[in-house]
Amino acid sequence: MHRRTQGEDGAARRDRVVRAAVEQGLVGGTESSPPLVCLLDTDGIRASAAALTSAFAAALAPGTPVLHAFAVKAAPLVPVLRLLADAGLGCEVASPGELALARAAGVSAQRTVLDSPAKTTAELREALALGVAVNADSRQELERLDTMLSRRPAGPVGVRVNPQTGAGAIDALSTATATSKFGIALRDPGAREWLVRAFVDRPWLTRLHTHSGSQGVPLPLIAEGVRELHALAEEINEAAGRRQVDTLDIGGGLPVNFASDEENPTYAQYVAALQEAVPALFDGSYGLVTEFGRSLLAKHGLVLARVEYTKTTGGRPIALTHAGVQLATRTVYAPAAWPLRILPYDAKGTPKTGPPVAQDIAGPACFAGDLLATARELPELAAGDLIAVPDTGAYFFTAHYGYNSLPRPPVHGFTTTPEVRFTLARPAQSLSDLLTEAGATHPNALL
Repeated sequence: MHRRTQGEDGAARRDRVVRAAVEQGLVGGTESSPPLVCLLDTDGIRASAAALTSAFAAALAPGTPVLHAFAVKAAPLVPVLRLLADAGLGCEVASPGELALARAAGVSAQRTVLDSPAKTTAELREALALGVAVNADSRQELERLDTMLSRRPAGPVGVRVNPQTGAGAIDALSTATATSKFGIALRDPGAREWLVRAFVDRPWLTRLHTHSGSQGVPLPLIAEGVRELHALAEEINEAAGRRQVDTLDIGGGLPVNFASDEENPTYAQYVAALQEAVPALFDGSYGLVTEFGRSLLAKHGLVLARVEYTKTTGGRPIALTHAGVQLATRTVYAPAAWPLRILPYDAKGTPKTGPPVAQDIAGPACFAGDLLATARELPELAAGDLIAVPDTGAYFFTAHYGYNSLPRPPVHGFTTTPEVRFTLARPAQSLSDLLTEAGATHPNALL
């Protein structure tokens, strides 16, 4: 049994968890051991939630309404949503499936926000009937809402705007570019005037929403988008002659450091950047909503995978593992934007040492590009060893990609005080479940 030692750092704690996972049979190098397992640090998730809520609480005027809504797409697992709800967070959802997950986790409609650029009439009706907060994404969606609302809705309704403040380092994730598909473009000719009039004509519109952050976007650029949102709210309220807009949904998108165990930037640094760019945001004039996802979960996920075989091709050693594109889709298809660390362990879960050797870390999928790392210098891996892939708690193994019909692996939460304990959060997908998903109950449908 591995107990926590006084002064234990993050790496030592992780090593203890890996050893415990092997000893408790969650993963291993033997024929009977599972070759792959995914782990979530529940204490770490709670700590991130506390860091978020405390950073804003320290800056906001007393009594300011604030909802921190977790972006469900980052980790769509009901136990995760339940854990975060217990830590005081709500849910931001972007599909009927995500809304169903939030409800299954016991998150109330009053603590749920619906954002999506392509909401159907049925989705809007369900959200409005439940009292979920809805952020309209386009002029046409607003017009659709006009036909549906004969009276003030049960829940708040807002509009998402694109401040068009520019892209970060990853174009595909930048939501505030001049041509982003999200929101109503604020700097297009006539758009600002139209938005002000749209609010004045619709007294039931009480919120403004933006999402200017994401991986690769620096804090000053994120803050600039929020400053634009606040200025628009002030302009609308002045035109309306009253405090019509009462809540600002400032989105999320705090970047994550994937290069080391350091958590940087922090929520406190994010709040400080907002205070510098738009100090009035914190004076209590507006309620606030945030929608963080990756930054709450990424650092608290760990993949453990067995090295099944090794080979050398063209002089390059290759380790064939069970962790690949099905878990780390973004890394495999965009390795420069989404590099991951690879930590080597032997079959007993002990950190592996030795002279570094440039080697490829390959996944199990049948295409040549299924690589977690290329020419990565590590102690040379051997069949039966394990690799650990940290920082995978968001958008990695929780968003499975079904290439080669590889089944979804199990996900366990863990705590380490005093000893390491694991709790199953999602069972491994069985072959019968996979067959059902693949239409096995309708084998003759196309004959």
